[in-house]
Amino acid sequence: MSNTLIHNADECKYEYHIDGHVAYITYDEQNGNMHLTHTIVPEELAGKGLARTLLEEVLQEIKKDNKKAVAKCSYIVKYQEKHPETSEIFA
Repeated sequence: MSNTLIHNADECKYEYHIDGHVAYITYDEQNGNMHLTHTIVPEELAGKGLARTLLEEVLQEIKKDNKKAVAKCSYIVKYQEKHPETSEIFA
C-alpha cells in the first residue's frame, strides 16, 4: 500500500487520504517535541496495518525535522514498547 503523508499543520495532524477516508495522527508540539496524542484509522481502512505504516512515516518525518516524539496515545505507547530500536526518536 502506497500512501502520501500529508502534514496538516493547521489542524496539527499527519494524514493519509485513502478512498475518501482520512487516517491520521494528531499532535501537540511542545518545546520541540511532538506529543503524538491520537491515532485514528477509519473502520473502512482497519486491519491493513495502516496505523503502523502511518506512525512509522510520521516518526521518520519527526526525525528528519530533528525533533523528538512523545507517545501520548495507547497505540503509540504499545508500539514504542514493542520496538525498542526506535528509542532514539522518542524523548
